[in-house]
Parts: sequence; structure tokens; C-alpha cells
Amino acid sequence: MEAMSWRAGAVRMLASLTFLFATTMACAASGDPIVDTTHGRLSGAKLPGDIVAFKGIRYAQSPANEQRWKPPVPVANWSGVRSAADFGAACMQVSSASTSIYADVPPRMNEDCLFLNVWKPARATKAPVMVWIHGGSLRIGNTASGIYDGSAFAHQGVVFVSIQYRLGALGYLAHRELSAESPHGSSGNYGLLDQIEALRWVHDNIARFGGDPGNVTIFGESAGALSVIELMASPLARGLFHKAISQSGYMVSNMELKRSAFGQPAAETVGDYIASKLGAATLSALRSMDATTLIKASYEAGYDPQATIDGWVLTRQIVETFDRGEQAAVPLIAGFNEGEVRSLRFFLPELPKDAASYETRVRDIFGDLSGRFLQLYPSSNIEESALAAARDAFYGWSAQRLVRNQTRIGAPAYLYFFEHRYPAQVALHLEAFHGSELPFLFGRLDEKAGLPRNWPKPPDDARERALSAAMRRYFTSFARTGQPASAWKPHSENDAYMSFRDEPHAANHLLPGTFDLHEEVIARRRASGKQNWYVNVGLASPPVPPKESSK
Repeated sequence: MEAMSWRAGAVRMLASLTFLFATTMACAASGDPIVDTTHGRLSGAKLPGDIVAFKGIRYAQSPANEQRWKPPVPVANWSGVRSAADFGAACMQVSSASTSIYADVPPRMNEDCLFLNVWKPARATKAPVMVWIHGGSLRIGNTASGIYDGSAFAHQGVVFVSIQYRLGALGYLAHRELSAESPHGSSGNYGLLDQIEALRWVHDNIARFGGDPGNVTIFGESAGALSVIELMASPLARGLFHKAISQSGYMVSNMELKRSAFGQPAAETVGDYIASKLGAATLSALRSMDATTLIKASYEAGYDPQATIDGWVLTRQIVETFDRGEQAAVPLIAGFNEGEVRSLRFFLPELPKDAASYETRVRDIFGDLSGRFLQLYPSSNIEESALAAARDAFYGWSAQRLVRNQTRIGAPAYLYFFEHRYPAQVALHLEAFHGSELPFLFGRLDEKAGLPRNWPKPPDDARERALSAAMRRYFTSFARTGQPASAWKPHSENDAYMSFRDEPHAANHLLPGTFDLHEEVIARRRASGKQNWYVNVGLASPPVPPKESSK
């Protein structure tokens, strides 16, 4: 029996070695580029323009089954050469409305989705690294979307990485049983922990792809920018990146794990409610639930994914972290778009029908601040004023506060305002809408760009290509040196900012008076402790606490 067992083992070992040799030789024969990572070998694909791509790289083990709602586990080692020619499955998510300009159905979805992708110059050596975090309200998004193709960045000499992270209830649900089983007494930040694990993978592996692990820039748009802000605030991400870019980010008021605060229930209380709506009496029942059912039912129950102040991943409200100067002291670019809310009409309530009604509504909400509000957002054009007020209260306030906070701790900080318009936008009254800078930044202007099917298509002409090239040149220069362009001055120099309209234009004093107004509004809400400032903006706001509450 022992002899037979030895022979069987020898046969299996020989078969494994034969497979490894055959796989390696096949990759070598095909000319596919191969990289040795810390966990095993990967074969990528050559692209036009002397670019190489590695897609669907697993950076953590599957977060399904018993690993659901646990911190990510580093990927296990493998033998042989794994193909990295195709994207991995997208994380589980709900579908956008079919008419949405953001509707972009992933090719496939799976709870096993912790993959990243790398685009690199073929002969990269110590190149700057840019790590992209996709947006989508922490509910949707995937790196296979054509809008996020990293080729144009690689053509600029950058090693570009895009990452996926758990979404919706699978990524952000807090629950008292989850907190009890955690050695940190934490729950609710799994998507953010995924991002941190991906950054650890970059730190350990990117030199093997020709990137510089000592020069990593994180950047993202919308919920991706929110993630950038939270990574700047998290002590667990410290040292894993060296620069940051926030595109249309927002400094939310997060739920706290065990206590209600700022008009919001405790995150664990929300978890209990969602579990009851799903008919799951225990954590075991939640973990055994089908992932598709769980994501859909939690969304229908009103679950809004957001990171949690848990004392471990996030130690306090983001605004407070930045006020105390405890965020990552890294160079920063932050900015927003002129027409942010044109594609996000949920920010607006039903608008008043005439000027008198509008002014009455403003006075009811803003009290002693209503005079300043009406001066900035007059009743002469109610819709445009309402759109601008919501934009400035949410995105504008956040971007300007970020650059001011970084300046205060001595880090270079740059502000931008994207206000470019083109015919397809104008026809839909979506001028410079939320996310409209993405095709320009990624160089996705031609008919094969793979934009979401309802996206207003930018013209592929010389003017648009010049703006696209300039934006990408500025962002990659920032990643390389910490300075986007000589003409783009730090915000500390006379409130400088860069306008991207038909071409880049340096300017000063963006939207005067708007930041000061909304900072006062949010300061009063923070002081009262009874109001959140997440989405409660502009005409959709509850009445602002009187000045006395802030004393």
C-alpha cells in the first residue's frame, strides 16, 4: 500500500510539473509578457503602442460564504502561470435604470470579485503609479467599463491600476453580530478594507510591473473620490499612497457604529433593520442568503451604503479628522463640475413655481442666512439657482474644504473646476454633468470608447482631443512630481484654481462667497449634533439651526 501511495504521489507530481512546464512554454511561445508577483506568475497581453495589460488579477481571496462580511484575506499562492488577459467578474450590484446616462451593465457579476487590473508601458522602470477607484454611489461600477480603460495613462509613462471592491450591503453593512465576532469590535467597512488590501498588493507587487511603490497616487470620481477622502482619513491606509486626487468627492456625515449621531441612527441599528427586512434572524442566515437576492432586497429596503465610524478603519467623522490635521499629509488635487446636479435631480425637491414662493422657501430653510443665499442664488432663475446651490453645498464645499485642509497642514493642494460643454450635453440640458470629465481624462472620445450606452457622446475632434490631452498631462505630471503644471498654482496662492472649459485656464477666487455660506451652514449642523449634511443640501435641506446653536 505504501509503495502504491508513493507511486501515485510521484505520478501526480510529474503531471503537475508537466502542466507547469507546458503552460510556461505556451506563454513563452506566444510572446505573452510574464510577471512574477509575490504569489505567482501572470501572463498579460500586448496592446498597440507598446503597452502591456494584465487584467483580472486576484488581490484577495473570495469574500463569499463564511468570508462574507469579513476583512479581505490576501490571495493564496499558486503554481504555474495564470492568464491575466480578461477582466474578473464585477462585484454584486443592482442595475441602474435603463434610461440612466450611467447605465453600464457589467459583463458578469459574482460575489468573488476582488480583482484589479494593470496597464503599463512595456519597458516601464520606477514609473509613477496611479490607482483608480471607480464611482457609483458605492452601489454600482466595475473596472471592465470601457470608460476606465487605462491605456491612455500608460501612454503617458504611468503604471495605471484599477481596483474593484465590495459594493452595497455586501461591502458596507454593519451589524452587531459582525461587530461581536471582529477582534476590533468593528463592522461595516468591508469595501474600504478591500481598497486598503488592494493598495497593500500594489505596495508589494507594483515594482515587478515597472512601477515605483514609493510614488503611488490614488484617484477616483464620485464615490471613488469619497473613497479617496476616507483613505486619507483612515490610519490603516497610511503610507500606502503618496498623492491623492478627488474628482467630485463629498465629505459626508457618516453613521457611527454604536450610537446615533447627526440625525442618523447607529450603523448597527440599521443593520438590524435591514436583516429584519430580509427575514434573516441570525448572522448565519444572512451569510447563507443568495448574494443576488441580498443585494436586491437590501436596496429595495432602502439601504444606503456608506462607511461607518468604527474606531478602527475610521476613527472619527471625516470632517473632524481633517479639522484636526490627522489626515494623510499628501499633495492633493480636488475639484468638481459646473453642472454636477443636472444629472442628479434627486438632489432637488419640487421647485417653487414663482419668485415669491422661492424666496419664502429660502427664508424658511436658511433663516438669518437667507439674504446671503439669495444673493448667491437669486430668484430670477429658480431652476439654475437650485441646481447651483445643491452643487455648491455638496461638491463645491467639499472640494474647497479639502484643499484648504491640506494647505493648513503644509501639503500642496490644487483646485479645479470642470465646466466644458459640448453639443450632445447641451441638447439634453446636461452641460458639464456629474462625471462628464471622465472621457476626457481617460482619452475615451472615439466611437470605440465603450462609454455607457446613454452617455452624451463627446465630439472626437481636435479641440476635444486637445482638452483631453491637457487634463491627462496635468494629472500624470502631478502623479510624477506633485505639481500638475507650472500655470496651475496651489490654492494657497491667492485662491488659485484651474478651469477646464474649452481649454485649461488658470484663475482665482472660484464662485466667491459660496464656500463661506455652506461652511457656516454645516458648522451649525455639526454644532447642533442633530442634523446630517449628507444630501440635505440647497432647497432639499431641513431648516438650518440658528446661530445660537453653534456657540
